[in-house]
Amino acid sequence: MMVSCVNDLDQLPKDPQVLTPTDFASDPKGYVGGYLAKCYSGMAVSGQGGAGNSEISSPDAGMSCYNRAVFMANEFPTDEYAWIYSSDAGVADFVQTNWSAGNPVVDLVYSRLYTHIAVCNDFLRFLNNAGSYGVSLDGIDVEQFALEARALRDMSYYHVIDIFGRAVIAWDDTAYGVEPLQAESRAALYDKIVADLEDVLAKFPDTTPQYGRIGKDAVEALLVRFYLNSEVFTEGTKNDLDKCWTHAQNIIKRHEGGGFQNSGLAKDYLSLFCKNNHIFVAGAPNALTDQNEILWNTPYEFGVTESYGGSSFMVMAGVFGGQNNKLSEGFCDGSWYGTNNAWGCMHTRQQFSEKFGFVDGVSPDKRTTLWLTEIAGWNITNDTYDNLRDGYLPIKFTNVECNPDGTMPLYTDPSTGLIRAGLPNPEAMNFVDTDYPVIRLAEVYLAAAECAVRGHGDKALAAKYVNYLRSRAGVTEWTQADLSLNSLIDERGRELYGENVRRTDLIRFGMFSGNSYVWNWKGGQSAGTFIDSRYDLYPIPTNVISSYNSPYVQNPGY
Repeated sequence: MMVSCVNDLDQLPKDPQVLTPTDFASDPKGYVGGYLAKCYSGMAVSGQGGAGNSEISSPDAGMSCYNRAVFMANEFPTDEYAWIYSSDAGVADFVQTNWSAGNPVVDLVYSRLYTHIAVCNDFLRFLNNAGSYGVSLDGIDVEQFALEARALRDMSYYHVIDIFGRAVIAWDDTAYGVEPLQAESRAALYDKIVADLEDVLAKFPDTTPQYGRIGKDAVEALLVRFYLNSEVFTEGTKNDLDKCWTHAQNIIKRHEGGGFQNSGLAKDYLSLFCKNNHIFVAGAPNALTDQNEILWNTPYEFGVTESYGGSSFMVMAGVFGGQNNKLSEGFCDGSWYGTNNAWGCMHTRQQFSEKFGFVDGVSPDKRTTLWLTEIAGWNITNDTYDNLRDGYLPIKFTNVECNPDGTMPLYTDPSTGLIRAGLPNPEAMNFVDTDYPVIRLAEVYLAAAECAVRGHGDKALAAKYVNYLRSRAGVTEWTQADLSLNSLIDERGRELYGENVRRTDLIRFGMFSGNSYVWNWKGGQSAGTFIDSRYDLYPIPTNVISSYNSPYVQNPGY
């Protein structure tokens, strides 16, 4: 089932240890379930087995994990995060928005997305052709398995369209060994994937999903993402914001009546990113059924599903493990956040920090409760990007367990008066149990609000939706007059930072390239500078284009 992502997107397994279709005959139900699990695990881990078993070539196996690859593409080039290790091949180009088609991380991101697409395609082919292998699928919910695999594939294509634009269409009806062709246009690829996802949604059951598998909310929320970005993804030829509003309303109505202010949102923001955040996922053990804010999750469990990507990456890279030069030793000790690994690899940029209203290192916004600022020896400025303290440390993900009611246990350090996420934990883990929230209900509320501001929805409802989030964060609520595109892009940043949407958002709001907004180290300059519009898309990797026999059109400007 492991396949190359370049040239040979589809091929039969060559490894004798890999199952072939005939092996399924001995236990069809078990093997088909495991095969579907592979479609899911392709978004959680770099490969099967321990370190070094990544499915794709990479300078660092952890970098090739799906969530981390997407994070590098959608967060490092923005005002939200800067990776401090300039020696990591290709990553510094992302931080400074000056990549080329030969960048190894660009190649890595493309490879990860198409490897996942290939696995989903292979699974769908098997379901369609099991009879020809003499395998009976009686008693197996083939239609449901196929719907989930299609939705997983559509998520990867969402990122393909977002990051690379016009790319190849590798589909389950393409025979093995046949080279997939490049889409006619970015808009054509959008139309194909959205049509598939709409069909999946129409057939998807309303039942509560099994934990770890996607449900109807997840499918419809992904469709909301597509519709919200329709004008960008179709290069101005289509506007699906009316559909975006309608589908966002469907999701919102299914969640109203519980949780924070009867919105269905979790009552505590930071708990959504903690060790037992599965309680905010429908169908999970001990789920808080009135607070199912995490609509699509990638589960992680120490000793079972481990990765140097996903939530472990978010916890480890965001926490500093050394002694603090200004305060008492151990303030940043990883054990306070439930991990033995505290890398201290990335911080945020000044322009983004300023959106939270910090005064002397303190913000009224509860979404920054765990941030390290001047009070802990950090600077808001980014004179350098490879010095961890030149930029606030925006701690958000932890491996600390929240209370049964969903509230986060916060403790005040008696020696400094600063807030920590938990008590010292002598059993801190090398990997985390924290699930990765792929899409949250909060994002759906913000999408609906944006539709209304852009003239495709009720603006009074939009203000109500945004105020759920602002009220939960402990900041002043807005009137309708406060609601504008300028205020909304900042609120999206405050609510969704680190959740792989920032670059997409800035492009949609016309703030990524061009001359409307700069941040430190944008364009390779410490104070930031404007960048060319070609950077709104990443280039198709050089080795991909060179490996295809068919003509392959590079993105403009590369």
